[in-house]
Amino acid sequence: DSFIPFISCRERPFIFGIQLYCYSPTLGLPKLFIMRECISIHLGQAGVQIGNQCWELYCLEHGITPDGMMPSDTSPGVEDDSHNTFFSETSSGKHVPRALFVDLEPSVNDEVRSGKYKSLYHPSQIIDGKEDASNNYARGHYTVGKEMIDHVMDRVRKLADGCTGLQGFLVFHATGGGTGSGFGSLLLER
Repeated sequence: DSFIPFISCRERPFIFGIQLYCYSPTLGLPKLFIMRECISIHLGQAGVQIGNQCWELYCLEHGITPDGMMPSDTSPGVEDDSHNTFFSETSSGKHVPRALFVDLEPSVNDEVRSGKYKSLYHPSQIIDGKEDASNNYARGHYTVGKEMIDHVMDRVRKLADGCTGLQGFLVFHATGGGTGSGFGSLLLER
């Protein structure tokens, strides 16, 4: 391959979206070197409901079925691994979202567990508590949220450990409720 290796790429590297390219000195064309991963964290009722719809769109955009499989209908010679930014692939070929759904009470997460894309998520990616924050920042941050923060941080660490080049986190939450605002700020503090 006549492209400059990633490590010694000194001539005009540039970032386009979430992909790093470097010019080939012989061809004058950009070469994709790395696809970096993003982890989505969906907090509270608003974050979980937005996330549920968002992952449906991601699946449609990347041709991933509700059970996480990707039919092999790509053209020969065309290599597209852009889905790896948002999905991890298991040894059986299933694509699992790099996402975490967190709510302090189970009803909204139950919609995800019983929805059309229920087979897409690993059960450990959906975390809920026993009582809600009652639209109260203090309950989400100081009382009910404190009981769950260590478990959620552990899950975030495990998702991050599964990445080869973590680019960042996308946090979906509302600022008007108790979980999205209170627990959201607690999570961001950690």
